Amino acid sequence: MTHSCLPCKNVRMKRNMSSPDRSAVPDLMELKEVAAYLRIGERTVYDLVKQKKIPCSRVTGKWLFPKRLVDLWIDQNTEAAALGRVRPTASRVVAGSHDPLLEWAVRESGCNMAMLSGGSRSGLDRLYAAEAVIAGIHLYDPAAEDFNVAALAAAPLGEWVAITMAQRQQGLVVANGNPLQIATIADLVAANARVVLRQPGAGSRELWDCLREQSGYAQHQFTTLNALALTETDLALAIREGVADAGLAIESAARNFGLGFIPLKVERFDLVMLRREYFSADVQRLFACIMGEAFALHAASLAGYDLAKRGQVVFNS
Repeated sequence: MTHSCLPCKNVRMKRNMSSPDRSAVPDLMELKEVAAYLRIGERTVYDLVKQKKIPCSRVTGKWLFPKRLVDLWIDQNTEAAALGRVRPTASRVVAGSHDPLLEWAVRESGCNMAMLSGGSRSGLDRLYAAEAVIAGIHLYDPAAEDFNVAALAAAPLGEWVAITMAQRQQGLVVANGNPLQIATIADLVAANARVVLRQPGAGSRELWDCLREQSGYAQHQFTTLNALALTETDLALAIREGVADAGLAIESAARNFGLGFIPLKVERFDLVMLRREYFSADVQRLFACIMGEAFALHAASLAGYDLAKRGQVVFNS
């Protein structure tokens, strides 16, 4: 028996209300049956088989199509006006949350992927739209007191995997010497501190909202800047330059600019991708770097990173 792989460049038919009832077909379809199920010609199915773009098995000279794999194949891929339009290969981009250690690894690994930081939610959107191959995320779920799994549970159907890069210390970044004597989120209100926020969709912004609510304060009770910080670096610079008094970011951002830091939460920073992309050459180069000794040494130099869970698979759909 020979098996075809789920395709690297997949196709998907556009569904409508007249699509056939999925429960009314056999678990193993023959060529005529899968053609009727997909509402395409038998020749088109045969061409997809030859190109290894549809999951199937050959038994005693006959092609058989497992219904569950055909359903997965349909659901994994983007909508197209007609079967045969090829889903573009994911752009070789690492998107999502800004992280200086990840940025170093992308550069030092020689993976030749571009960095496009824009926040955790933006990274997932780019990943799902094939505009990135990896998304770095740190999205807090207060109900589970965990990171990222709840957000990934809402991912489009597909073979998604999330692998931990590191745990990071999140907290309040303040001016050197902490002149306002900030120790808690409540102190920001009492001191009328100017707070710089990250953009909506950033993991740090969502964590800030959770911690603020847990502290019993509404957003309007804080003095916040109109301008948002789009990266950890932007936030730290605003405080170092005296534009703001405090903001929520990772410890390495504070230490890199000689600023004070009040730890509030340990978070997990995960890298999300399609499972098949993990085995691609550029992603393998990146992970070889992440699992290496130089990466660990650089993490120690930045401060605020814990690599005990480095390389662990935390989500596998």
